[in-house]
Amino acid sequence: MSGVYQAVVSGLGIGIMGAGAIGCYVGGCLASAGEHVVFVGRERLRKELAENGLVLSDLDGGTGRVVAKERIVFSTELSALAACEVVLCCVKSAQTAEAAAQLSKVLAPNAVVVSMQNGVRNADVLRAGLPNQVVLGGIVGFNVISRGSGTFRRATSGPLVIERAARSDPRVETLGDALSSVGFEVELVEDIRPLQWSKLVMNLNNGVSALSDRPTPDLLFVKGYRRILRAIMAEALDVLRASHTRTARLGPLPIGLFPAILALPSPILRLVASAQVKLDPEARSSMWEDLSRGRPTEVDHLNGEIVRLAESCGAKAPLNARMVALVHEAEKAAAGSPKLSADALWSALTA
Repeated sequence: MSGVYQAVVSGLGIGIMGAGAIGCYVGGCLASAGEHVVFVGRERLRKELAENGLVLSDLDGGTGRVVAKERIVFSTELSALAACEVVLCCVKSAQTAEAAAQLSKVLAPNAVVVSMQNGVRNADVLRAGLPNQVVLGGIVGFNVISRGSGTFRRATSGPLVIERAARSDPRVETLGDALSSVGFEVELVEDIRPLQWSKLVMNLNNGVSALSDRPTPDLLFVKGYRRILRAIMAEALDVLRASHTRTARLGPLPIGLFPAILALPSPILRLVASAQVKLDPEARSSMWEDLSRGRPTEVDHLNGEIVRLAESCGAKAPLNARMVALVHEAEKAAAGSPKLSADALWSALTA
């Protein structure tokens, strides 16, 4: 996301439910181009943006977009979303059912709600709680780092994927155009579930990042952490095959090749990885941030989803099950990341 942007104001009222790093970055890019965006989030972030505005930077390291504090519409109350035609739901997976119940009280019938969340079940949960709205799945294929003082930096490359409505809805196309106009790579797809499973497998690095306190590049290029990531992903892919669960290519390389790619020597891996994703040296997972801030993580919706799928088809997923347990132990300790070395983490996973 770099270069010269041609702003296209869509005329949609766009809401961000659960404005955090992803919501502020995506919503901020839209707001910087003149879109009417309403952010709903925590009081801490409301104050931060009220004092500093939004400063958004991309992988190129430059300050790509700035939204003055006077132009930011941020509320801690969901009623602020009442007039929005499109709402991007960015809350953590454990909060989805509650978010749906709250949104059902304020959104207009037939409003479009897009799940911009990790995992594979959130759109279904939203649909159950929002029977009068158009609920669509979505995938955010990149990571965003919050640097404080209203500054958010995109740390990895990747697309925004949005499910098409069962019945053609021009608002979905308009949203896609608006996102494309501010530089995002946007894909509108008929069948999003295989892509969601591929993204879930990619997100299995989150727990390794959270427990190690190491940036994403270290998980790929430090041999010990790479062994762990490869083993967890290979186990997950075995479960997907055993359950006949389809995946789809999300990026240049099929997800099924990832374990073999991670087995390559580091110099070759660097060349291959550069074709799949661009990484900020300090890129870290949202699960790491959750542990750091003392918040519940999404491990049950990532590694835990692999464990549930394994149980449903008679397969086994001991590494992913142990990852769930270790992350929950870290949550209970409430001391941030335990900063496990590669050897310590491998021992804990295989004990």
